[in-house]
Amino acid sequence: MGGPLVIVESPAKAKTIKSFLPKGTQVIASMGHVRDLPQSASDIPAKVKKEPWSNLGVNVESNFDPLYIIPKSKKKVVKELKAALADADELILATDEDREGESISWHLLEVLKPKVPVKRMVFHEITKEAIQSAMKNYREVDQNLVRAQEVRRILDRLVGYTLSPLLWKKIAYGLSAGRVQSVSLRLLVQRERERRAFVSAAYWDLKAKLLKSKLTFTAQMITWKGKRLATGKDFDENTGKIAAGKKVVLLGEDEAKELQKKLVSETFEVSKVEEKPSTVNPAPPFITSTLQQEANRKLRLSAKDTMRVAQGLYENGYITYMRTDSVNLSTQAIEAARAGVEEMYGKDYLSDKVRTYASKNKNAQEAHEAIRPAGSAFKHPKDTGLSGRELALYDMIWKRTIATQMAEAKQTHVSVILSVDEAEFRASGKRIDFPGFFRAYVENSDDPDAALDDKEIKLPSLKAGDQVDCSDLEALHHQTQPPARYTEASLVKRLDAEGIGRPSTYASIIGTIIDRGYVVRQANALVPTFTAFAVTELLENYFPDLVDLGFTAKMEGTLDEIASGDAQWLPYLASFYSGKDGLASQVEIHEGKIQPDESRQINLDGLSAHVRIGRYGAYLEVEKDGESTRATIPNDIAPADLNEDEVERIIRLKQEGPQSIGVDPETGENIFVLVGQYGPYVQLGEVTEENKKPKRVSLPKGKQPDDVDLDMALGLISLPRTLGEHPETKRPVKASIGRFGPYILHDMGADGKDFRSIKAPDDVLSIELPRALEMLAEPKKGRGRAKAKPLRELGKHPEDGGEVNVFDGPYGPYVKHDKTNASLPKDQDIEKVTLEQALELLAEKKTTKKKTRKRKS
Repeated sequence: MGGPLVIVESPAKAKTIKSFLPKGTQVIASMGHVRDLPQSASDIPAKVKKEPWSNLGVNVESNFDPLYIIPKSKKKVVKELKAALADADELILATDEDREGESISWHLLEVLKPKVPVKRMVFHEITKEAIQSAMKNYREVDQNLVRAQEVRRILDRLVGYTLSPLLWKKIAYGLSAGRVQSVSLRLLVQRERERRAFVSAAYWDLKAKLLKSKLTFTAQMITWKGKRLATGKDFDENTGKIAAGKKVVLLGEDEAKELQKKLVSETFEVSKVEEKPSTVNPAPPFITSTLQQEANRKLRLSAKDTMRVAQGLYENGYITYMRTDSVNLSTQAIEAARAGVEEMYGKDYLSDKVRTYASKNKNAQEAHEAIRPAGSAFKHPKDTGLSGRELALYDMIWKRTIATQMAEAKQTHVSVILSVDEAEFRASGKRIDFPGFFRAYVENSDDPDAALDDKEIKLPSLKAGDQVDCSDLEALHHQTQPPARYTEASLVKRLDAEGIGRPSTYASIIGTIIDRGYVVRQANALVPTFTAFAVTELLENYFPDLVDLGFTAKMEGTLDEIASGDAQWLPYLASFYSGKDGLASQVEIHEGKIQPDESRQINLDGLSAHVRIGRYGAYLEVEKDGESTRATIPNDIAPADLNEDEVERIIRLKQEGPQSIGVDPETGENIFVLVGQYGPYVQLGEVTEENKKPKRVSLPKGKQPDDVDLDMALGLISLPRTLGEHPETKRPVKASIGRFGPYILHDMGADGKDFRSIKAPDDVLSIELPRALEMLAEPKKGRGRAKAKPLRELGKHPEDGGEVNVFDGPYGPYVKHDKTNASLPKDQDIEKVTLEQALELLAEKKTTKKKTRKRKS
């Protein structure tokens, strides 16, 4: 027989781990689970197809025995694993150390039925030290973890496969419900309801631009005649009026402008100066949920993309295991972080004592450690050879981990009260006394240095009795805003705080509600659809526990108790599903009561029209003079934004039918302005048997059908417009409208395509070649990141004439040319760097990059 057989989940993990194992060890990937519950009727074995429970894949009549099958896609994998096992003298199961990984190992044992010794190897990072340590500490498969995962799988199957068919019958085919999915959806729907109920209010105040010691600063009016001015928090969201019990002054436009005239020429005098020092401690290292939140905020990555990138980083040995609830850092990690701080920032930035973190969640047991760079010495981001999303995520994890062992930031908040006439103004400032960990990591910012500048708000040196000059006094109008919609980051934060689901499942949950058409993204916000409202209302009315936060969190707690062996799984499943109060009975009881017509109607207050769910989505129905009119609601109208004006417009366009606004002189075809499922658009010609798909172009964002005249319609129909040839490439430059709005396109043939968004005041219908060339010559703008200013300009590169400059970055000063950055030596004086030295550093960096690419290929 041969040597050991090690089984992991993926080829990438297999490739990385193999280099750390003894020669002669086979490493094969199982490609995830090798068996699962049936996914479709064709997967159900013939011998049980007639059983009443077969469609569930769980025998609810016999201790909830799951019906496991090997999917067709995994039969080849299983065959290969069995063949490899036949030549092995021992089997080592090296799947991930969480519940899912433990479950995969157990299923492998059940399928392979090994006759050789079996060992379970666990590790939370794929490094030489970690693998060697794991080989000295084998254990058996943890049956409590296996059972906990199996119960979750069974529970999710029972909820999904029992409720989903009910939704198909009562609302629309293809809908689904889920144990955590439906609660998450309800949170989004509740927020959208709050936005519908919100009544906006207006208020005014004054902002003064003041001058002292040649330093300009601003102050906001806060009181008038001894009473506080109303701000947004003083209004009742449901009435738009000042909330009961609030003793404030509400300024209208006239009063604000009158005060502006009165006070602008008056002298402002400092009446009070208050300074409050404070310290800020670094955030704990990342766990799964906080990594998803921060990656969404900083990098605009979805939870699914974050986990996909993190999985790759883990499997290739860059970070520790990415599915974890624990904020603990090992002694090895703390030592590595502290060494990194001292090397990068010096001893002054090192925390006085080792900083440790403890998880607030008592069930934090998904892995042994927080998410951090792998190994006993953290690899600097610039030395990883990573790029794109991988580099961005690793950089964020590296910075957050390093920051945990840095000194706290010290800052002072300054508040200055200024009096003028019978009014008081307040100027607020903030001074960074010692940046501490801010030098490495600032939450919600990907540029610590820029964030430090933003955090500091400078005020002149002031004391009571000082008089300051007012250079400008502005009356400001404010409008209260409805509650913000959830983003992926804020939804994950809420679910985690409520104890709903597990962080490792959030990515798939959010992905599911988007894929099912329950949620659409508007920028970074998650907007529930009308279908989401219908599903949520049905569940709230008939199965309230299943969408209740407390009930779902309690379920999660019980599942954790099963994992630790403190609760029995079978009685729990029986009480949830069976008996008169169980899910099966409740569905049977309510199925006859639920009327499809009622379930497909959505209750939205303040609308004269009915909103219903049909085969092709949501539509309006209005009855007038005994006649009924139905009209599709465009997908870009959110439930909170559907008001009487929108209803009237949609119904009017439907009743009037296609109205030609003119004739295209080239084709002789009529041009129509229509509203469809995806919003308003212009159409050239009618739909006929010969012309089933006439040309259609969406209206630019913000334009309504009533705004379109013949000239605009002809311009839209003519898109894309060829503006001319690019003088360098002799290739066409075009203007058009796409999924993300108007754009300029430089088609460079084999060299690809270069795009630039067209923003106001430029217009897709009137922009000309010279302006388009200007836009193409500008560097593409990042997501809100200001272009860094060089510390020194060294000159032109002899090869292409490009600029060679010195910049200051989070890792110290560096020289830059085109897309190549090269760090300066630590002892190098920035003022003495020459162009020749910079060219040498850049050439060396390019050589290193080429070698890295060769090794990768």
